Amino acid sequence: MLANRRLVLAGIASLAAPPAARAQSVLDATTLGVAGDTAGDQGPLLQAALDQAATAGQALQLPAGIIQVSGLDFPSNLVVQGVPGRTELTLLPDGDNLSVHDRGSLVLRDIGFASGTAGIAIVASDDITLERCRFRGSEIGVSIADAGVTISDCHFTELGDAAIHAMDSRGLFISGNSIDQCGNAGIRIWRSQSGADGSIVTGNRIANIDWRGGGNGQNGNGINVFKADEVIVANNHIADCAFTAIRLNATNNTQVSGNTCLRSGEVAIFSEFEFSGSVIANNIVDGAATGISITNLDSGGQLAVCAGNIVRNITPNSPVNPDTIPIGIFAEAEAAITGNTVQNVPGIAIAAGYGSFLRNVLISGNVVSQSDIGIGVSVVEGAGPVHLGSNAVSARQHAIVGLAWTEVVEADLIANAGRYPNVSVR
Repeated sequence: MLANRRLVLAGIASLAAPPAARAQSVLDATTLGVAGDTAGDQGPLLQAALDQAATAGQALQLPAGIIQVSGLDFPSNLVVQGVPGRTELTLLPDGDNLSVHDRGSLVLRDIGFASGTAGIAIVASDDITLERCRFRGSEIGVSIADAGVTISDCHFTELGDAAIHAMDSRGLFISGNSIDQCGNAGIRIWRSQSGADGSIVTGNRIANIDWRGGGNGQNGNGINVFKADEVIVANNHIADCAFTAIRLNATNNTQVSGNTCLRSGEVAIFSEFEFSGSVIANNIVDGAATGISITNLDSGGQLAVCAGNIVRNITPNSPVNPDTIPIGIFAEAEAAITGNTVQNVPGIAIAAGYGSFLRNVLISGNVVSQSDIGIGVSVVEGAGPVHLGSNAVSARQHAIVGLAWTEVVEADLIANAGRYPNVSVR
């Protein structure tokens, strides 16, 4: 009787299961002649398999091995999956890019992409997902233009320029990826004109970013956000970038939080040029020529919170930019520097303003130790208001000083604050 009851219940459950719960049928690309590790162009056969699977509403299973193609145009409404760690699409010399153009609802999973200008180019598309894919040997791993893309748990290595380059995206979600050995950049989120972007970059591991293209900051960055507003950069591990771990340029309402930034060649976290509304909070910076820089009041850069960060082990100079000054945290305008811990700076641990480029900066509740100078504040004519309060400072030379550009002109600013109308002390 018990066995019969179980059979009845099982039958009822199977009848009640909605159609969406049943497995999607899978088309095996090998049945259409697509083979891995075969000489010659498999592109026409694979393109036909892609189109057939999309038309039939089936997923497409790719075989193991290296599949050589001269170009592909992935269709919409399709899942394409390879054999994990064993399927690779390789672009033949002089072939077209592998592209997604004006498409939607496409998932590419467990596929390797090698060679070409870009591993894959995604243009004017929405709801594109790359999962557990591998990119190597091209200039750019994923090139994105005017598209909405999710990139998760992918591996990028040995790329001549960048792992991910996005221009005018429709909002990206980039998470859990491993990025290593890129020629100029890890992740770029750029816009041709300033505007809302809304991308989220979180939980990625980025390391060994070079600056083969040269310049004084255009290249060599782990994550670079340019003219893209409302971007969140959180909880990433970024190490050994030639210039900057996280570089914000002309951004609005951008959050940088919870990141670990190690051994940056120039400034570890940079907010510069026409930025407004940067939140830089709860990050760890260990090793850089400058820890955190919030700058360029002369170009409209203003309005920031720098709170709860640990900054330590600043180097005496930068191997890539001789103009970089050893500073732990630096800010110029409408900025609150609060609750940070700064240690081991062979220069100034926390600095406010450069000459007359200073306006409305609060430095409060910070802990400074093992640094040459604890806090430095610009006191030249024309410098704007700065307020100091409740900081714990232990310094090798001077605790809190007044600066004329880079020169110390007041060795004890707390005792003599009354001489400088732009300085108030609690």
